[in-house]
Amino acid sequence: MRQRAPWVEGQTQQRIWHWREAEAVAGGEMEGPERCGDSENSIPFWGSAQDNSEEAAKEPERAQEHCLTNFAGGQHFFEYLLVVSLKKRRSGEDYEPTITYQFPKRENLLRGQQEEEERLLSAIPLFCFPDGNEWAPLTEYPRETFSFVLTNVDGSRKIGYCRRLLPAGPGPRLPKVYCIISCVGCFGLFSKILDEVEKRHQISMAVIYPFMQGLREAAFPAPGKTVTLKSFIPDSGTEFISLTRPLDSHLEHVDFNSLLQCLSLEQIVQIFASAVLERRLIFLAEDLSTLSQCIHAAAALLYPFSWAHTYIPVVPESLLATVCCPTPFMVGVQMRFLQEVTESPMEEVLLVNLREGTFLMSVGDEKDILPPKLQDDILDALGQGINDLQTSEQINEHVSGPFVQFFVKTVGHYASYIKREANGQGHFQERAFYKALNSKANRRFVKKFVKTQLFSLFIQEAERSKNPPAGYFQQKILEYEEQKKQKKSREKTVK
Repeated sequence: MRQRAPWVEGQTQQRIWHWREAEAVAGGEMEGPERCGDSENSIPFWGSAQDNSEEAAKEPERAQEHCLTNFAGGQHFFEYLLVVSLKKRRSGEDYEPTITYQFPKRENLLRGQQEEEERLLSAIPLFCFPDGNEWAPLTEYPRETFSFVLTNVDGSRKIGYCRRLLPAGPGPRLPKVYCIISCVGCFGLFSKILDEVEKRHQISMAVIYPFMQGLREAAFPAPGKTVTLKSFIPDSGTEFISLTRPLDSHLEHVDFNSLLQCLSLEQIVQIFASAVLERRLIFLAEDLSTLSQCIHAAAALLYPFSWAHTYIPVVPESLLATVCCPTPFMVGVQMRFLQEVTESPMEEVLLVNLREGTFLMSVGDEKDILPPKLQDDILDALGQGINDLQTSEQINEHVSGPFVQFFVKTVGHYASYIKREANGQGHFQERAFYKALNSKANRRFVKKFVKTQLFSLFIQEAERSKNPPAGYFQQKILEYEEQKKQKKSREKTVK
């Protein structure tokens, strides 16, 4: 029998799920509503900010939720390195994911701190093996790299970076997961760290300790900077490992290449349009890596806005009831659960089959959500020179650019319509804001967009901020304004 998703009362008087209760899911100790839709105000809560503007609102120029770079703040690279293995249940029928290695082991914790740590660590195994407990020893298994996000009721986040593989050894054996828990969002960088962990684990667990200790003592680099670690490996000698953080921090937790390999440009734009209106999106794929990377990429298209609803790159089997929630969500489900997903009651959902590159379910208006001219601009920009791109950084910049430009053209004038009082508190002039757009199509779109949580959280933070806007999005706004001035100047010269 599938366990039901647990619920707790959140600060916003909405029911939200969070990692402090996840151990109850794994152990089947807690019962919740039969379906997510049993309460109009209930939303499951795994990896996105609460629907509480005080907790979830972020500065307009920060990287979006899944980039999570704003949680770095000079802290450690990571909090824990864990190995999660499959152990036979006492009943002997199936396996249970269990933490079998932990670094560092924290000692002398206060009682409250120890309880908090136990709750967190109890939540993690479920997300390392989201595809259930029915396993059998294997002789071959392709390694998978994926991530998940756990969010506490106070809005704090922890990202789990996972590498699942078959350990070295003779005969059939069970896969295990190396999982790094961090408050820092940078998927590419942590994937490289997992490579180093995997390489050392093939020698001995003892070799992992000095490497992770050195990493723990290193400061997380600023965008574009590099940290070099010195590490000794038996029979190989001393190695120098360079870990570089991407210069453009709003793209450091994403890889658009996976999305491009699975879907056409037209489909990617339709997914973006559905997400902009905060509809329900479900991605289906066989492997965890594809699901994780494609969902991160889909959410990254929304920059500078942050997906503030349910966000689960890989839904654990025990939590599949999420797909019938009445609130917006962006989730990944393994293909083996397709029938259960399609039989769930859902409305306004876009069901994306990443394996086949098709939409299995849709509302039907996805091609008509965005203003036609701006939609054509996105597609034209995406198609130009896409086959000439070589590095992941080039691909990320090429794919992200047209979507950022879309928001520049539709809402880039927002700062001019925040009127401030003497104390600096701002008030957004919504009606004047969208009426300032000359294009009727753009105006119709923006009238809908300003009602979304995406825009509300963005503008609430802009109202509170007393400092002038800064960052990548603002830079693109200024460039666009300068281009318009130059164009107008040239037109005057011609006349």
